[in-house]
Amino acid sequence: MIKRQINQELIDLAAAYRIVTITGPRQTGKTTLVRTAFPTYTYVSLEDPDVRALATNDPRAFLALYSRPVIFDEIQRVPMLLSYIQTIVDNDAAKGQFILTGSHQLELSEAITQSLAGRTALLTLYPLSFAETPEASALSVDEHLYRGFLPAVHAENLNPTRFYRNYFQTYVERDVRKMLQVKDLVQFENFMRLCAGRVGQLLNASAIATEVGVSVHTIQNWFSILEASYLVIRLPPYHANLGKRLIKTPKLYFTDVGLATYLLGVESIEHIQHHPIRGSLFENMVIMELIKARTNKGLDPNLFFYRDANGNEIDVLFRRGTDAYPIEIKSAMTYQSGFRKGLDYYRHIDPRGFKRGFVIYAGDLLPESEDVSTINFRNSAQALEWARVGSGTGAK
Repeated sequence: MIKRQINQELIDLAAAYRIVTITGPRQTGKTTLVRTAFPTYTYVSLEDPDVRALATNDPRAFLALYSRPVIFDEIQRVPMLLSYIQTIVDNDAAKGQFILTGSHQLELSEAITQSLAGRTALLTLYPLSFAETPEASALSVDEHLYRGFLPAVHAENLNPTRFYRNYFQTYVERDVRKMLQVKDLVQFENFMRLCAGRVGQLLNASAIATEVGVSVHTIQNWFSILEASYLVIRLPPYHANLGKRLIKTPKLYFTDVGLATYLLGVESIEHIQHHPIRGSLFENMVIMELIKARTNKGLDPNLFFYRDANGNEIDVLFRRGTDAYPIEIKSAMTYQSGFRKGLDYYRHIDPRGFKRGFVIYAGDLLPESEDVSTINFRNSAQALEWARVGSGTGAK
């Protein structure tokens, strides 16, 4: 069993709140996580049609069946239950009464806003981090990009191509098509593959709409559903006034790089080695590692990218209060002094905010300077740890 870094945060929140809700993509291990963290809790899966029917038709009788504390898995299947759970916790101040899991942000967010605002702690479980991935240190960059980070691939040593094909056809097509009521599956599959080909690029809904053959409104709706299903994220641009016209369009990334790799038609590690967007896939992998490092501690990512109208760019900008920590991501294995060009530029335009810059790359040579640390990609999260404690060195 893979021990998850978010485990302690989950336990701590259950000791402080009456309800804890944990969301995230399908197959990231939410069920295993909550059952492991709370082995004495009653467990109820709302994926079961009979259980779901009772919960829908007679929610009071359903809730009376289970003594608290209880885990309700995939709560978005019966969001009306949240109103009844609200009544229960309003009359009982005991902590950790309900642990809820869900895989669809839109359905849950609306229900939580209406019923559980201020009553539940919220966590997001993404795929495995490097620290959680079995034998991560033994895997090459290309193996990581091919295998992705969904637990089943690693725990059961599954063939990534077959796994992601089944994952896409079952969870993605079933869940997403249900929400979107997509009639032309070929169009939607084409849309997904186009998204994979634009990893790390500015999100251009108009261009994608033209290629897919649907309206811009439809593409924007599809993007919203992909985000709500935790399949993609949009990395926002940094908007502070730094004396330049800044790009205001977000960048697109997949929450699991393995799915993006599959959608690109990659069927072996050899296909990745010379793939034209290998560098973008590497960037996707590192950015998700940084996001996981924050969300596994119950924190907002506070991650942005910087780009101005003159083409000056920083891959990731971590903001902590008024402090700025720019990060450059490079897929090369050989260190080059030019890697820090963007960091030097940002230091020039934001001398007060700049605290330290970081280069995250695929090599093992880790030069240090007074204001820049170099980190191997497997230790990407160390950049955020340095920012938290305010001192330290690059990964060793």
